[in-house]
Amino acid sequence: MDQPDASFLTRLGKGLRARWGGASPEVEPSPAAMPVVLQAHADKITSAGQAMLQVRNGDHVFVGTACATPRALVAALEACKPRPLDVELVHFLTDHAVPHDEQGRCISHYRHRTFFVGQDMRAAVKQGLAEYVPMSIARVPGLMAIGRIAVDVALIQVSLPDEFGYVSLGVSVDVIPAAVAKARLVIAEVNPAMPRSMGDSTLHISQIHQLVLVDTPVIEFVHPAASEQAMEQIARYISGIIEDGSTLQIGLGRITNEALKHLVDRKDLGIHSDVVTDAIIPLLERGILTGKRKSSQVGKIVTSFAMGSRRLYDLIDRNPLFSFQPIEVVCHSATIAAQHRMVSVTQAFAVDLTGQVCVDQLHGDYYSGMAAQIEFLEGASLSEGGKPIICLTSTEDDGETSRIRAMLQPGEGASLPRTAVHYVITEFGIAYLFGKSIRERAVALIEVAHPKFRAELFAQAQALGYLPPGQTLHNMRAYPVEEEQRVVLRDKREVLLRPATSSDGEAIRALFHCLPEQDVYTRFFRKVRGLSNKEVQRLCNLNFETEVAFVAAVGSRENAQIVAQGCYFVDPSTNLAETAFMVHPDWQGCGLGSSLQACMVRHAKARGVRGFLAEILPDNEKMIKLARNGSLQVSTEPTLDTVRVTTLF
Repeated sequence: MDQPDASFLTRLGKGLRARWGGASPEVEPSPAAMPVVLQAHADKITSAGQAMLQVRNGDHVFVGTACATPRALVAALEACKPRPLDVELVHFLTDHAVPHDEQGRCISHYRHRTFFVGQDMRAAVKQGLAEYVPMSIARVPGLMAIGRIAVDVALIQVSLPDEFGYVSLGVSVDVIPAAVAKARLVIAEVNPAMPRSMGDSTLHISQIHQLVLVDTPVIEFVHPAASEQAMEQIARYISGIIEDGSTLQIGLGRITNEALKHLVDRKDLGIHSDVVTDAIIPLLERGILTGKRKSSQVGKIVTSFAMGSRRLYDLIDRNPLFSFQPIEVVCHSATIAAQHRMVSVTQAFAVDLTGQVCVDQLHGDYYSGMAAQIEFLEGASLSEGGKPIICLTSTEDDGETSRIRAMLQPGEGASLPRTAVHYVITEFGIAYLFGKSIRERAVALIEVAHPKFRAELFAQAQALGYLPPGQTLHNMRAYPVEEEQRVVLRDKREVLLRPATSSDGEAIRALFHCLPEQDVYTRFFRKVRGLSNKEVQRLCNLNFETEVAFVAAVGSRENAQIVAQGCYFVDPSTNLAETAFMVHPDWQGCGLGSSLQACMVRHAKARGVRGFLAEILPDNEKMIKLARNGSLQVSTEPTLDTVRVTTLF
């Protein structure tokens, strides 16, 4: 394709800037001076100021999205004299298109209707100049199609046309096709810097009524580094549960983008996301984003818009690896659900103890928006092996207010219902809520709250009736994910050895009921037919200082089966710890007990415990052998009813 005449664009740019500043109209360029690809469309080319004169009183004007925001057109509309009356600007996410004064107040001359309260809109919403519509952006095209969201004029930004007369919507497809389809008048900034994205991202120039040439770099957006230790830890937790072959939604959250840095050891990841950012580039360079295991558009990076640096835009330009699609196509719940191991991550501002989530209000002010998170969370929940994740720091920026709340506060809408929430991740661990009772949810969420707020949350949960009177609270630390260990046993089966959490209670009770009567007696020294809630908590709700428990789990994190449990309790007077084990009968004799004991020994040694002490029935030869394997310094002492085995580290 012929390249544009740079000197022509420079001259035209100067003329347009003069027009926006209120100077007299410039002379229209002659067709001979235009880029070859535009000469056939010379009758459509005009200045931004002239184009905006066609906006009528009462028009609903759609403004293109994010890094393709048509700033020149919006600036010209703001500068119109006389200004059209009762005009409403409709948009998803704009970037520095809405004028503000030096004090940060919005000084737009028009009303705005927005589906996302970004930096451009926060002051306008607070001042009453803009209305926030809390809905999924994926539903907007449908409402445009039936006229529930009116669009009379569409202002967009596109690439230069190709030799066939097709322009590319470039880095923002999103809702633009729907807006263009309904608009009486379509005005496009034509920018030679706009990359030509592949996929369903083209528009024939016959669908555009007027063209305004601009000579500006495409807007760049770079995430600031997640410098806070809490965000870094959350990112590590998120990455830790993403498996090989997963399909990822990126999103715009800082934590989400940080999590991608920790996926460098994964294989065959794919992308199906409303937006892509620079965070995908290192994974592409390492050959990790192959998309081989995607269920549709195998190998393709499927998205609807991009927000990143020029480096990302150059990568997108004419690259068939990328498939840009309208937002309603990318963000359809059924399409998302069909993806292999779909992972969706949503950053939240607050979560209450029942699992209700606020994602679009902060201290009562509207902030950000729903985007397409409802569809992605639902799709990920229905995807085989999918993971819908909510993440947030445990406290607000001042560190004095918990984001895990007994109840959402006034001014915090329940953007996501408790019924839709699966994973909730803070820097203190991972809570899994789906299918859990109110009691189980409250216990799990308190366990990932900041330790200094756990006692208060616990008391509030009891007052609200979420927790039974016998419930206790012991664990005041972050979940130590570094202590997780995958072990392959002698029979080649694999288990995850990890610290027990209070949420393991029901799984431990299920393990107990799988034990033969003899195993129950050798574990508890009495005939036990069931475990009370207090007894279950004694096996998993521990302080991990003097009371420690590990479990062996198999299956997915969402539906894990605990096949063994081991615990130790330290006697401060001797600094020896008494141990006890339960192992599922189907998992005995394969080395699981030894692996679990070795895990506990490492943990106890690191905390300065002198050794283990086990009281074992004389005929329980397997447990005596297991206890003796814990150390080279072993003493065995028969007592009246048991054998006491002491192992020193």
